[in-house]
Amino acid sequence: MKNKVPLVFAALAIGLLGGYFIRGNVPKAPRLPAAFDSSAVRWPPEFNVVEIASPLDKKIQKAYFYSSTSSEPQPLIVNLHSWSWDYRQFDTLAILSKSKNVHYIHPDFRGQNWTKNACCSDYVISDIDASIDYAIAHAAVDTARIYVIGRSGGGYATIGTFMKSKHRIKKFSAWVPLTDLLQWYDETRIRKFYYADNILVCTSSLNGILNKEMAKKKSPRYWPTPVEKFSYTKLEIFTGVYDGLTNDSPIPITQSINFYNKVLQDLHVSDSSRYVSDKEKLKLLEFRKPLADYGKIGNRKVCLMKEYGGIKIIIFAGGHELLPEFAFDDLLK
Repeated sequence: MKNKVPLVFAALAIGLLGGYFIRGNVPKAPRLPAAFDSSAVRWPPEFNVVEIASPLDKKIQKAYFYSSTSSEPQPLIVNLHSWSWDYRQFDTLAILSKSKNVHYIHPDFRGQNWTKNACCSDYVISDIDASIDYAIAHAAVDTARIYVIGRSGGGYATIGTFMKSKHRIKKFSAWVPLTDLLQWYDETRIRKFYYADNILVCTSSLNGILNKEMAKKKSPRYWPTPVEKFSYTKLEIFTGVYDGLTNDSPIPITQSINFYNKVLQDLHVSDSSRYVSDKEKLKLLEFRKPLADYGKIGNRKVCLMKEYGGIKIIIFAGGHELLPEFAFDDLLK
């Protein structure tokens, strides 16, 4: 009898695993490498962890918050965490905000992007809006100078916030964002990145088949552009021309280019020179270098710059990154 116990457990394990695959359940989020262990991050003591109840389901979303010590109303920087992190992801912009004594908040919005309520859902946009409400209620915020910024998954959330936020934001700064989960699912699945499994989970997909309708609902590229917002706001999209080439650069530059062109279409722009043309796109993908002299951002050459009205795209000589000092100064200028 004693020798049969391990066999019983083995049979149970095989049965459970078999049932899992037969049922075709969505995959579980993978265990992240140590580099993503946000519990190990240590923030300066001036940044307080605050709790903000979701307006939609009352679930608590935490945030790191710094309130300026100035007696005069100050700008508010809203920085959005990336795909595989949560509010604890440390951010150089936090230190720069403190050095300039401006308000700063780094909210959670359903944490890592592998749950059904993550990935630019209504819950995500509501959580981000609620964090802005919190900052306004608890600090002397100059509401004419609210700025939203994010990198990678945070860039994705930044664009989602531009599209759907209730707040009057002065500028949005989206760095190396994804904008289309349909496209990104294929791009990550082919390269065997765990993001593909994440997308299946956050779109409630079954049997390993992408729920395309839900993927569209969570992709700003398929949303109507709130063109009226350009009367008071700006949206700047920055993407590194080398992004999409290596394992640590997972988002191809076409995610930014296609979204920029989509917005121009929604604005009914007839001047073809304002768009990123197919020819320019192909040259960037083939040669990965400046197409003309567009100057620099920070110490990086700009490979292509296009703009119309309140939207601008800057493709620079870099990878999957945000340039902190430039990004901070560019927000507040």
